[in-house]
Amino acid sequence: MSSDADTPVLRNCIRLPLPEDELLEVTAKAKDYAIMHGAAMRSKTAFSPDSLNFAPFVLVPSSFPRKEFEKAVALQPIINRLMHNVAHDEEFITTTLAETIKVDEFTANLFNIYRKVLAHGFTQKISLGMLRSDLMLESGCPELSPRALRPAAGEDRGQAAAAVGAAAGTATVGTGRNKEQKQMQKEEQKEEEERKEDRESQLSRATGERDRRAAGVPSAYCCWKQVEINTIASGFGHLGPASKTIQRFVLSELGHADKLHNMPDNNALAGLCDGMVKAWEIYAKPKAVILFIIEDVSYNICDQRFHEFYIRETYPHIKVLRRTLTEVHREGKLGQAKELLLGSLEVAVIYFRAGYEPGHYHSQAEWDARYLMETSLAIKCPSIHYHLAGTKKVQQALAQPAVLERFINDPEEIKAVGKIFTGLYSLDDNEAGNASYEMALRTPERFVLKPQREGGGNNVYGVDIPDALKRMSRVERSAWILMDLIHPPLTKGYMVRPGGDMPPQIVDMVSELGIFGVVIGDAEHIVHNYQAGHMLRTKLSTANEGGVAAGLGALDSPYLIDSDDDDQEN
Repeated sequence: MSSDADTPVLRNCIRLPLPEDELLEVTAKAKDYAIMHGAAMRSKTAFSPDSLNFAPFVLVPSSFPRKEFEKAVALQPIINRLMHNVAHDEEFITTTLAETIKVDEFTANLFNIYRKVLAHGFTQKISLGMLRSDLMLESGCPELSPRALRPAAGEDRGQAAAAVGAAAGTATVGTGRNKEQKQMQKEEQKEEEERKEDRESQLSRATGERDRRAAGVPSAYCCWKQVEINTIASGFGHLGPASKTIQRFVLSELGHADKLHNMPDNNALAGLCDGMVKAWEIYAKPKAVILFIIEDVSYNICDQRFHEFYIRETYPHIKVLRRTLTEVHREGKLGQAKELLLGSLEVAVIYFRAGYEPGHYHSQAEWDARYLMETSLAIKCPSIHYHLAGTKKVQQALAQPAVLERFINDPEEIKAVGKIFTGLYSLDDNEAGNASYEMALRTPERFVLKPQREGGGNNVYGVDIPDALKRMSRVERSAWILMDLIHPPLTKGYMVRPGGDMPPQIVDMVSELGIFGVVIGDAEHIVHNYQAGHMLRTKLSTANEGGVAAGLGALDSPYLIDSDDDDQEN
């Protein structure tokens, strides 16, 4: 992750540094508080199934622009619907992945299951999508740059807001034509006044940014850009809210309980688990179970178990099982109606917390287990077509307006979604792909190179890109995509890690926000579609990857600020 002296810094929620004695005391309390509230993981270096370490966390919450957070939350139902439509478009998935599956064995194996299931017809037409849309703030956002400010910018923002409002179901229905027209005129007048205020506000921000830059102080108010959309094993439904719990405790201990209202509600665990239960109810077999597909060794055990325990405590009539792919191969079979049976238990819903990387498939047995589940009557999260819709290659194709029009009908929704994409480029062996290849060799510092993988640690950054590309054949390149490097603003804070320095030191950090979404339906109808909470991961500004489970980031939660112009609070 690149940063320099000109990288803007978001103001802190409280004044730092803390006095050393106070810092030592509150950090020690926070570590214990984290473990005792389930913000913990098993150690990868000294693994024991009988012990836990607290998960790395940021001591106080990191600032995040309120308007950008609210925009991301409101946009999530549109993204849910977009990915649902993509997953059910056979032609698009087949065409988009045609080159990738020639050289990427893992994606090819997934696609082979998809092809075989299609040939026989989907036994279960309902899919459960539990998505996480990951985003980062972009400090070079053109929409908030004085150079890019035009009167139309306010209008665009109003149109985008209207698109988001439509997605949330805020349509008006009049009982009479004249009454409806009058109401529409009033609303249009009100919207125009709001747009005028928005333009003035934007102009004020832009003017303030110009003045700050003239004084050598860069602005940190920025927009957000899409990093990726996760369609399988979208974790941190528990650890996201748990991080808020820790930081609320810390702020209160430090005498800042008055600031807690700026930490947004986060019901991710309930929202995701309720999604599984809604799918279980659609299956409509009272004795059927929910099955979690897990890794052979689960380091991120608290995040997984809290999903299970929430369901058991809130819906005690629903049983939850945990099995590896290997165990499903050994125990699983299909009944007469193609119901999935594990012993005598029928499975209603399958929730994949594993199966997203090659290492989870030790042999053909695990692939056979995946195929068995995909051909069963159980509702999958994700189904094989949802899994493929989350590949980087598909997301690269979606970043083009002409493609979005295939899946979204509303022009304003298309505009709203199109604005969140950063540059994504194909590396296929054709004119466009070869141009991207040459561009990456000329200016590698501008890009990230991404394969069709989840789980972190797979990307190639900056100056390492040319060597990586030169080792690939023209055909092999098609398994990767090129993405513009996002330049987020910095935050400053204390990152607390097991075995770390005491007291912790203030470090420069950058954050990635994940917005959860739940969508349930078939190719024709969506029956449930909602935003389901959030999570924030923060890493050192010098680190490229930021996965907490991978040991590279830390738990965090957003502290919402209204403007970079506000004075820093004490």
